[in-house]
Amino acid sequence: MRVTLLISALNCDTDELIGKMHFSGDAVLVNQCDKDEISEINEGRKILIVNSKERGVGLSRNMCIDNSFGDILLFSDDDIVYDEDYEKKVSDEFDKHPEADMIMFNVSVCEERRTYRNEGFKKLSRLNIGRYPAYSIAVKRDVLIDKNVRFCELFGGGAKYSNGEDSLFLKDAYESGISMYATETEIAKEIPRPSTWFEGYTEKFFFDRGVLFAFLYGKSAWMWRLRFILTKKQMFEGKIKRKEANELMKAGIKEGFELIKGIKDK
Repeated sequence: MRVTLLISALNCDTDELIGKMHFSGDAVLVNQCDKDEISEINEGRKILIVNSKERGVGLSRNMCIDNSFGDILLFSDDDIVYDEDYEKKVSDEFDKHPEADMIMFNVSVCEERRTYRNEGFKKLSRLNIGRYPAYSIAVKRDVLIDKNVRFCELFGGGAKYSNGEDSLFLKDAYESGISMYATETEIAKEIPRPSTWFEGYTEKFFFDRGVLFAFLYGKSAWMWRLRFILTKKQMFEGKIKRKEANELMKAGIKEGFELIKGIKDK
């Protein structure tokens, strides 16, 4: 199976980035910068470089999908460095498990940024898909295109609301019927860098989290808001009052519902 990396980058030197990431195969690289330009490298592999003035990581990932080719799409960021045999690892995993449309691979990250670690091979459910970042996701291209699953462009770095585009993408993929699995196979490591969206437990953080919960959980967002405030209070204690955080999330949920209604009415 032909594996194609889908790389979302911002203001990068594309030649330098290609060398730094150590990938050896095909790729689509969307570089959000100050120009609109498309170029292609064909030197034993195909690398399509899309420079774009538009902003937002969700938009960037959708542009990657729009310009994609190959059999398996492997989402990536510009701070991921790949193992020498990552293509074989990904291809072999899909060959071994034809029942899988999408597989979440292990990527080594520093402890404070780790949201998951797969052990063994297992089928995923609606309850445990939200913790996976985009750079863990590999998916059969024909299935993704057929189901028309896309990233929400309202969320993520460069968008109006801080983060959550990965979780929304996986929610939509699951609800579309895409079969989702996780494997312990590791294919890459992340180079530590400052977060592109997290600026602390600010008013914006809690408001945006409320908007995201409306999109993720629908009418259950109110319950998930309360759970978040109660279970995560140690993280933001001393930075913002719990009552204020709660009110900000409530306001965010209300705005989220208005946005969803507007989308449905179009």
